[in-house]
Amino acid sequence: MINITLKQLRYFEALARHRHFGRAAESCAISQPALSMQIKEMEEALGATLFERGARQVRLTQFGEVTAERARDILRATDELGDLARASRERLVGRLRIGVIPTVAPYLLPKVIRELTDRFPGLDIHVRETVTPKLIQELGDGRLDTAIVALPVSEPSLEETPLFEEPFVLVRSAREANAPLPNADSLREMRLLLLEEGHCFRDQALSFCNLPSGPPREALDASSLSTLVQMVGAGIGVTLIPEMAVPVETRSASVAIARFEAPEPRRTVGMVWRKSSPLAGQLSEIAEIVRQAGQNTAKEPASLTTRTSDTLPT
Repeated sequence: MINITLKQLRYFEALARHRHFGRAAESCAISQPALSMQIKEMEEALGATLFERGARQVRLTQFGEVTAERARDILRATDELGDLARASRERLVGRLRIGVIPTVAPYLLPKVIRELTDRFPGLDIHVRETVTPKLIQELGDGRLDTAIVALPVSEPSLEETPLFEEPFVLVRSAREANAPLPNADSLREMRLLLLEEGHCFRDQALSFCNLPSGPPREALDASSLSTLVQMVGAGIGVTLIPEMAVPVETRSASVAIARFEAPEPRRTVGMVWRKSSPLAGQLSEIAEIVRQAGQNTAKEPASLTTRTSDTLPT
């Protein structure tokens, strides 16, 4: 009988994911020698090599690739067993791993976390902020319980729950506050600043302007909305941001905010989780909290968030 522990499987999965002993050890909160020893013991128990060790990189062997898939299945099933126990309790307690896209996290999470901690004192909330493809991957691997994303994601294994709709607004230099409001066709002729590849908000903005997403563009591609807004304030171009970001991102930039005429660009924000998750009932309850927080955020007056609000077109 092969004697492999769940601890070894978790260390193996971390190393298979990071392909680096140092980063894998850090993610597991152990020392690198301890992780190396556990991997070596696992290989000895299996009687086969799991990794090719190079000077700077670690690669899975063919056997290691197959084992990694099985290990993820085992770890996911183990986590779901714990979720079953949590789901049987009257109140949600223990660890809750929430993923959030960067164009939502800074603006919605403070309210959501505050409400969750008030309503569920025994909840240990872990937040992961990254782009949608990574969140979907980590949900599938069982490393997240749920994620707040822009819908649809169209992943058959995931349950999608729409929460609220949110318009995009135009951000331009304060000097242009009284200029005519551009339409989608006009925006294509402007220097449109966007988030870098991988952000779903980038694709949504390009879709509104009917611009291709593939070829490189002569403009700034930033990693955050904050950078985009600051560059607009410096007179480099224009950008689109979700309405919930206005109070935070425009308070220190000399920019003007304008709403588009109907039909204005917008996105649907929602929550997703695995259809097989035992926590589906509790996650539906959490979705209602996120829905209310999103609706309250949308009601905040944008007129208080820009230095030129009294002269903006409406």
